[in-house]
Amino acid sequence: MAGEDDDSQKTEEPTSKRLSDAREKGQVARSQEVSHWFMILALAMVVGIFSESLMADMGGILRPYLEQPHRMHLDNGMLRQVLEGTAVDLLRVAAIPLAIIVLAALLAGTIQNGVIVTTEQITPKLSKIGLKKGFKKMFSSRALADFLKGLLKLCIVGTVVGLIIWPDRDMVLDMPSMEVQDLLALVRWEAVKIVIGVLSVMSVITLADVLYQRYQHHKELRMTKQEVKDEHKQSEGDPIIKSRLRQIRTERARKRMMAAVPEADVVITNPTHYAVALKYDQATMEAPKLLAKGVDNIAQKIRELAEENEIPIVENPPVARALHAAVEIDQEIPPEHYKAVAEIIGYVMRLKGGLGGRARR
Repeated sequence: MAGEDDDSQKTEEPTSKRLSDAREKGQVARSQEVSHWFMILALAMVVGIFSESLMADMGGILRPYLEQPHRMHLDNGMLRQVLEGTAVDLLRVAAIPLAIIVLAALLAGTIQNGVIVTTEQITPKLSKIGLKKGFKKMFSSRALADFLKGLLKLCIVGTVVGLIIWPDRDMVLDMPSMEVQDLLALVRWEAVKIVIGVLSVMSVITLADVLYQRYQHHKELRMTKQEVKDEHKQSEGDPIIKSRLRQIRTERARKRMMAAVPEADVVITNPTHYAVALKYDQATMEAPKLLAKGVDNIAQKIRELAEENEIPIVENPPVARALHAAVEIDQEIPPEHYKAVAEIIGYVMRLKGGLGGRARR
């Protein structure tokens, strides 16, 4: 029941990270019917390309068994030698067709999902070992579905083969009495028809199974809302921790800003809600630079530091608000504020008695 409840809670579509992690572990949608289809396609190619020469070669090998079995010497251990020689000859003749079929089966997996290199699926895990787990796997709903699917496929393919052979049933029954040449020709013709028929019906079965396997794989990778949240935390970071880090960075930046206030030449205020601290050095700066800014409590702290360090404080609400909104820390003021700031700087310089000293309050 717990497993069913867990499955019922998996209402969210798998994320791209979930799909990527599953692929790295070798967990992909894989249809065995694709391998079967490619093997049958390879068999059809073999029948179409090699059948004539293959039948001729096999006919030459099997002819003594069919035409002159009485002349074969099978005493004194000769039977084993005859069978071994025949097996080697048949394997030699069928080597290339078999290689093509095996190659098609190997390529089927690559065509489905590309090249996947992983040891996850073959790594022994103690958690997978157990009579109960094995029993549940053997009699799971998926195992039952695979069994029924295989049984249905067998019935369909068997029916197709039966329908193909049925019109030629009389000739098939007469095969034992046929000449070798006629027998091989009949086998070749029936093989061609069977392969074409089976390939056609397997195309439909394979397409249906590919869609089913992809749906099933997608369903198994679905996530609960909690899993989506946990993955988001892992990839993006815990919101609480991120908030704390932002707070720490803000506090450090504020401390650095406050440490720069004593270097300012003037502080412009609103007078109570806004405060900006400016520094200007004609020799090294093209325009005044904003060292610190703030509102309310921070503005109050800037004013206090300015008073402690005998920095002139000028009340000019429009300029204070404009500089606070338009200029960032350690940036020079923009040209549109040159005139207003120049008047304030000039006023401060006059208070200091020129460029040589700091005004005392």
